[in-house]
Amino acid sequence: MKYLHLIWAALWRRKTRTLLTLVSILAAFLLFGMLDGVRTSFANAGKSAAGAERLQTGSKLSFIETLPQSLQARMEQLPGVKMVAYANWFGGAYQDPHNQIFTFAVSDNYVDMYPEVTVSPAERKAFEQTRTGVLVGDLLAKKYHWKVGDKLPLQSNIFPNRDGSKNWSFDIVGVIHSSKPDDRQMLQGGILMHWKYFDESNPYNRGRVGWYVTRVADASQSDRVANAIDALSANSDHETRTMTEQAAMAQWIKQMADVGFIVVSIMGAVFFTLLLLTGNTMAQAVRERTSELAVLKTIGFSSASVLGLVLAESVVLVLLGGVLGLGLAAVLGPVLSAGSGGMVSMPSVPASSWAIGLALMLAIGLLVGLLPAMRAMRLNIVDALAGR
Repeated sequence: MKYLHLIWAALWRRKTRTLLTLVSILAAFLLFGMLDGVRTSFANAGKSAAGAERLQTGSKLSFIETLPQSLQARMEQLPGVKMVAYANWFGGAYQDPHNQIFTFAVSDNYVDMYPEVTVSPAERKAFEQTRTGVLVGDLLAKKYHWKVGDKLPLQSNIFPNRDGSKNWSFDIVGVIHSSKPDDRQMLQGGILMHWKYFDESNPYNRGRVGWYVTRVADASQSDRVANAIDALSANSDHETRTMTEQAAMAQWIKQMADVGFIVVSIMGAVFFTLLLLTGNTMAQAVRERTSELAVLKTIGFSSASVLGLVLAESVVLVLLGGVLGLGLAAVLGPVLSAGSGGMVSMPSVPASSWAIGLALMLAIGLLVGLLPAMRAMRLNIVDALAGR
């Protein structure tokens, strides 16, 4: 630490170059902080205590294969099963076919399966009594300025209705809220419609459901209940696979995209570019200070000390830019989430991302400073002072 003033002075010898390099490092770690936050958010999806109490049952062959509705009654008879609900993917889009919204056709008791979300008693009653009624998540309602009583036109990219078109019209009868405002639920960003209305209005879905959700009486018995559910359909034309809601969510996300691989690929390209850029900066800085480094050796600095000074300069440069970048990502993440009304989840940079980021900063700092530091260490005093 006693040489910190030397390191700091050398770092700001060329202020413009140092500032530009710092901005590049800051941008790289800002991107890393935000992308790693998204990766962590996806990785943690469904990891709630209640997730272990809910099991999801789908077709063993593919998640697009449907199951008979009659399976519900048999599942409800199994020991340890508290409640069984079912749902079907609708594939809803609002205003534009590319504007997809999570829309599910659900059984009447589907909302009861999720005690962490709430619907007012009056709106719940209206939903039960209105065939074309839908419940919309509060985050979605806020985004599109929907309110109870509005007509809601949706387009399904999968299911036609009775007139053969894929245009559907619904009535908004209620809004779904979360009892834990800080714990955003997927239902808050989605739409629930009546499965019965859906089943009767399209020619393809007669008596079939997409998946079942089962609440178990004792979470420690989840494995046993899951095996018992799958045994009901063993050796049939609709064999099932039952897993915890957490595992089902993770599998579903993985089928859409390997978020972790995408993040690693992007950051690999970014950090490779950063290595070249910062490495060139450090090499140029050492070349310009050849005579100064020779003077340091002349007054008694050992070769190892010169090596350490250059490496420390490189590490301080990357640490400074990296910490600023991650700090900015920690601030911008929640701001972007709040600005999107919760539709985009950009959590603050978690502790694990900080740990990975700091390790990367140290590694990059040492790597880009290694060659210039070795050149400085091997410097011949006479040749350096002579400008050779």
